[in-house]
Amino acid sequence: MRTYLDFEKPVAELEGKIDSLRDLDDERSAAEVEPEIQRLEEKSQKLLQETYENLTRWQKTQVARHPNRPHFIDYAETMAEGFTELAGDRAFGDDQAILGGLAHIGGHRCVIMGHEKGRDTESRLTHNFGMARPEGYRKAIRLVEMAERFGLPVITLVDTAGAYPGRGAEERGQAEAIASCTAKFLEAEVPIISVITGEGGSGGAVALAAANKVLMLEHSIYSVISPEGCAAILWKDAMAKGDNKAPDAADAMKISAQDLEALGVIDAIIPEPIGGSHRAPEEAMGNVASTIARFLDELTAMSAAELKAQRRDKFLELGRQGLDAAA
Repeated sequence: MRTYLDFEKPVAELEGKIDSLRDLDDERSAAEVEPEIQRLEEKSQKLLQETYENLTRWQKTQVARHPNRPHFIDYAETMAEGFTELAGDRAFGDDQAILGGLAHIGGHRCVIMGHEKGRDTESRLTHNFGMARPEGYRKAIRLVEMAERFGLPVITLVDTAGAYPGRGAEERGQAEAIASCTAKFLEAEVPIISVITGEGGSGGAVALAAANKVLMLEHSIYSVISPEGCAAILWKDAMAKGDNKAPDAADAMKISAQDLEALGVIDAIIPEPIGGSHRAPEEAMGNVASTIARFLDELTAMSAAELKAQRRDKFLELGRQGLDAAA
């Protein structure tokens, strides 16, 4: 059953009419019904395209969170040949919010890891809605160290609202784990490619996105805080009165892929099917796989010193751009 977002209601109505026509009994022949179905399908497709070509940043946030978007497990099964999961941080335990292991992508042996949110209630609880604890980031560090040992590129798929803020995570050193993970990614001597596939939230995302190439799916988002969190801080009184300021926050933070490409924060945007990745997941995952393969061909030709220097310059340049903008 298809799940529609609020702004997709006109499309939902048209597709509902199409389904009703298809379910008609023999009172009307197929020859009578088919032309009307075709007309409605063309109208629906045109409306869907126009809608997704003009999404606001808040609407993109809703699309990025759509429950039917492909998750890490889907990507691992589809584009990562021979995926073999590796578990545990060798210190405390195994965090199921971040999964990772060995695979082949685009003809390259590599290490792939990413956030997994889960699909239903049980799996969402198992994966903690993609919000990693310290052991998840320490697992990521272990996987990068293994990649360095065997000279394998690293691919990360980012989709999280942020790191888990619970008491247990803080007691086990959440901030230190995120900082250490970020530092490890920045100093790694192998190619790293990160793809924001849905939500890229706060340090929980950055820890896996300090990469040589940072890519975003067309309708994903990447920000230091969620629009709701930003709105709660900036417009506390308005939020208390029931005013929804999250769309204003999304606009102010410039969280879309298009915004971030223009600002130089990301390197490329990966196109999504019309209507978002949740409508045609196989096509979306194919686009991700082909883009990763293209950048892998480029980065694997670089030496360890060149990779580290390129990554260092990339993130230092972001800081310089920020200073220039402030001036």
